[in-house]
Amino acid sequence: MGTTTTLPPLAAVKHLHYRGKLPLSITTVVICTLAFIGLMYSETISPFTSKLKSCSKRDSVTSRSGKSHGADSDRDGDKSGYDPEMDDRFEFDPEECSVVSGKWVFNSSYEPPYTDRSCPYLDWQVSCVKNGRPDSDYQRWQWQPDDCLLPPFNPAEALKKLRGKRLMFVGDSLQRGQWQSFVCLVEFIIPENQKSMKRGRAHSVFKAKEYNATIEFYWSPFLVESNSDLRIVGDPKKRILKVDSILKHAKHWTGVDILVFNSYVWWMSGLRIKSLWGSFANGAEGYEELDLPVAYRIGLKTWANWVDSTINPNETRVFFTTMSPTHMRSADWNHKDGIKCSNETKPVMKKNHWGTGSDKRIMKVVSSVVGKMKVPVTFINITQLSEYRIDGHSSIYTETGGKLLTDEQKADPLHHADCIHWCLPGVPDTWNQILYAHL
Repeated sequence: MGTTTTLPPLAAVKHLHYRGKLPLSITTVVICTLAFIGLMYSETISPFTSKLKSCSKRDSVTSRSGKSHGADSDRDGDKSGYDPEMDDRFEFDPEECSVVSGKWVFNSSYEPPYTDRSCPYLDWQVSCVKNGRPDSDYQRWQWQPDDCLLPPFNPAEALKKLRGKRLMFVGDSLQRGQWQSFVCLVEFIIPENQKSMKRGRAHSVFKAKEYNATIEFYWSPFLVESNSDLRIVGDPKKRILKVDSILKHAKHWTGVDILVFNSYVWWMSGLRIKSLWGSFANGAEGYEELDLPVAYRIGLKTWANWVDSTINPNETRVFFTTMSPTHMRSADWNHKDGIKCSNETKPVMKKNHWGTGSDKRIMKVVSSVVGKMKVPVTFINITQLSEYRIDGHSSIYTETGGKLLTDEQKADPLHHADCIHWCLPGVPDTWNQILYAHL
């Protein structure tokens, strides 16, 4: 990459109403100030960063080993593993810990709790090993935040947290992948006669009967209404969005206890978006072409207004998965002879790597719109950590048009490698690990 651009911070934890705190000692204030200046001087702040942790909280934590854990020890790409005796990070606190800054650590002994053969609910699109992918190391990289311990996903505890509740993922096919990941992370501990799955074109529901809990997915790639919601319009230039209309979809979101939204990749189909106010009955001439960030802002405001006017935060929790980066340009990670994400087998190890597959304009829109909302929104902050994972995509081990890629198509990764979606098990499991930590 070239130079790193400083981006506006975006809270990675839900909005908080701060209460007054006792004054800090002069010594603590001086230490905090010097530490902050050092941070600002040494590196650019990552996008979507969480609020700064208080020094009093950090200083109160006693190191379990009394030694540094060597934050840069395996940035050179080796699989050096993880030594818990050298770890001085504090226990995860959703109000204190940022998951944005960290590193991927290879754990050769880690075995995912499911495979694309053991979990019956995975689409062919994400079943990479079943589709012929020969390597599996991409499944054993674990995200390690710099400052705190991210708790492992515990399926039994997750189901207890969901007892009597509805959890719904809302968005596009990337959100569908996160939903399938969550289902696979819990379903294997549920007896066969205590679970069910009902798949629909727009709405799919997995039910854990013993817990009276559902894990659902609702297809709404733009969140707002479009002419490409169910009958997908293949040509992005022919897609039209009703940027001020959301009720057609949102009526299915009412009464849900935990909502997890996303909307990004479908917007990235050109410099301008055909946007419509009113009814599609007005015809093809009723739209106006808007610059992408402008259309996205209007659409996201429509969503935010619905949340603020409809959601009772005492009854429903709202999450938003930040944008999932694409890896279409191998030069972004200095692999100039590479072909998109094809044949990549390990993450980028350069600290704060940033590629061209994440649109910083969209990040600013999300920061601005969500920052003004009344209802608290918790970010599942996956953008920076996913930027490193050039190795985790479906690539040529996927399907298109409902059919697996042919040998001829696999031999042409430039035109057929999928560097948008992720293999499962894989990176979306980490997204759900972060979600689980906030539940």
